[in-house]
Amino acid sequence: MKLKGQKVSLRPVEKEDATRLLLWENNPQHWKVTGTEVPFSLHAILEYIDQAQHIRTHGQLRLMICLTETDEPIGTVDLYNADFKHSRAAVGILIDELSHRKQGYAIEALEILESYVRQILGFHNLYCSVHGDNEASKALFDKAGFERIGVRKDWFLDGNKWLDEILYQKCLEKK
Repeated sequence: MKLKGQKVSLRPVEKEDATRLLLWENNPQHWKVTGTEVPFSLHAILEYIDQAQHIRTHGQLRLMICLTETDEPIGTVDLYNADFKHSRAAVGILIDELSHRKQGYAIEALEILESYVRQILGFHNLYCSVHGDNEASKALFDKAGFERIGVRKDWFLDGNKWLDEILYQKCLEKK
């Protein structure tokens, strides 16, 4: 399976991606968003790669975001908490390098993922939550047509500062 757009394509995570994922997951700059508190081992990443491809069994699917021209992986997009009975899943996205951000890659990856979720999985809803101070993610999900449906006040503790959680949802129309 390869899902291709103009700027990026999405593909399944391969074992060869383990070192790259280990670096991304163990980057403390990402921990605030992911909730990570301790580094991952290579063994844990390899186990995750195996599990992250079985959305019906494990309720999650991770796809690599790759530049279309070079096939270079620049990030990941995740479906998690997949609920087939209620036809919904949570979505998360990471573009690792600052130089790859604000290039339209994340919005295109979400568009490709949305098409896959609608056409292949037949889901009706996608949802996510964003830290209140994450302006880039809020702008991304606003631009992608997600609706802000609520705020949980003082939901995340970042050092000694409380942050709100912004809740987003997108009802997928059949196209």
